[in-house]
Parts: sequence; C-alpha cells; structure tokens
Amino acid sequence: MITVQSIDKYDKEHPTAITIGTFDGVHIGHRKILGKLIENAKTHNLKSAVLTFFPHPRMVLQKDTDIKLLNTIEEKKTILDSLGLDYLIIHPFTKEFSRLTATEFVRDILVNSLQAKKIIIGYDHRFGRNREANINDLIAFGNALDFEVDEIPAQEVNEVSVSSTKIRKALEAGNIEVANSYLGYPYMLTGVVQKGKGLGRTLDFPTANLFIKESYKLIPKNGVYVVQTKIDDVMVYGMMNIGYNPTVSGKEKSIEVHLFDFKGNLYDRQLQIGILAFIREEHKFESIAALRDQLEKDKETSRTLLKDHA
Repeated sequence: MITVQSIDKYDKEHPTAITIGTFDGVHIGHRKILGKLIENAKTHNLKSAVLTFFPHPRMVLQKDTDIKLLNTIEEKKTILDSLGLDYLIIHPFTKEFSRLTATEFVRDILVNSLQAKKIIIGYDHRFGRNREANINDLIAFGNALDFEVDEIPAQEVNEVSVSSTKIRKALEAGNIEVANSYLGYPYMLTGVVQKGKGLGRTLDFPTANLFIKESYKLIPKNGVYVVQTKIDDVMVYGMMNIGYNPTVSGKEKSIEVHLFDFKGNLYDRQLQIGILAFIREEHKFESIAALRDQLEKDKETSRTLLKDHA
C-alpha cells in the first residue's frame, strides 16, 4: 500500500476505485465496504484507494469536542495496509477544505485529482459544505462526470450492527471482548516504553511503562487487562494496569505492562499492545504485600484466560 500525504500528491496516472471516510477503528462494518472496494478495483483494472482525513473533522469543526479515536493515524495505516489496498490518501482536514461545495469536492477532488472511475460508498454518506449532498446527488454527478457509484445498501451495512461509537462505549466500560468482536482484532495501544518509578520491580512484577503521545487516542477504562505484544517477531503475553496506582498514592495516570516469560531491556522501544480481556477494576490495597498477593492472583487469572484465548 502506498500512503499519500495529501490529495495533490496523488499520481494522476492511476484511475481509482475509491471510498471516502474517517474509518476510525477499521472495524468489521468498515471492512465490508473495503472488501467490496478491493474486489471492484481488481475487476475493473483500477487502483483501490481510500480517501481519509486527519485531523478528524470533528476535531476541526467542533473545537469544544473531546472526541477520542480508536486508532492513531499510524495504527490505521497498519490495519489498512494488511487488507491489501493500493493507496491510502490522508488529506489534512481544515475549515477551508470543509467549505468546498459538493460540486467542487466531486469535480476537483474525486474526479480531477484522484481520477475516480468508481466510488463505493455507504447508503447514508453525506458530503460537501454543511453535508449538503447525499448518495442520489453523487449518482447524478457520476452520470455527468463519467464515474460509477456503487452503493452499500442499508440492509447490508446493518447486517453488521456496529459503529465506532459503540466500540468507544464498550472500551470505556471495560467491555473488551465486545469491542474486539466489533473490531475484528484486539484493541491496540501503541507507545514508547519510558522509565517509571520502579515499583513493579520491587514487587517482582517489573513493568514496561507505556507513553502514548497522541492525546486523542482512546484509553480504555482503568483496571487490569490481559494483553499481548510482539517483540522481535515473537508474541509475548502479559497483563496491563491502566490507572493511578492508588495503593502507593499515585497522582498521574499510567499504563504499565508486565510481560510473562520475558527478560530484556525495553526502554525507548515502541510496543503495540493488543488488549485481550478485562480482569478487574483498579483497587487501593491496604498494603504493598496485599497488592503483591493480588498481582499473583491476576497473573494466574491471566494465564487461565490465555488458555481459553489460544
């Protein structure tokens, strides 16, 4: 997959089958559209392309919103690449861009810049200034500008009753299994390992402290989770705590990962943590010894859940 960092950098020599959207989470509903896109592109000898935007339009148009996203832009790239797309076009979303009329967007962007010959879109997609145009308008544009529109009907989309909003709510409630079933993959957190206070090591539970630089990334509910990560192409399992470490009067939220059967230095390395299951809420224990006993129980619970997962 070739990633293009704005519409005007796309190579116009390649006619496209294209779809448009934020695709936050690239969940199983999105994949229905993307699968159809890739299949259509191959059938009609076109390049399959996704046009997406960053920042998320709501971040630009609703300044007071505190929307949290399921994917960082790098995570989204990785997932889309795994599906077999030809092009990912990430266009900077600005207020000026949002003011394009439907005609300007279709004629100047989709047809002239991206060489769209086939546009695959959900039945409820709206576009143009103030979301002024709908699927019927797009079909009319297609007749005038020589491209086909392939609509994903309501029935087909609704067969997979899933949305990014439902996934966000599940993660905020700690319902990891529900979120993962909608996503089609374990929810991921990607960050760099930084030095922490070293408390885990004193408890014989050394942890990797994960720093996520993207403030817009949704962090699931505080608590303890079963996780996996690949280190040097080997899958390693463990448990993760999200929260404030109340037993030792922690003041700042942290993400700490304890990996089973792993020894090595992870400082300054980037890890992508896949979250498999929620174990328990974060608690304040009466002593460090009580905390350590609970961590042993968490480890046992994690290993049991991992057997089921395997």
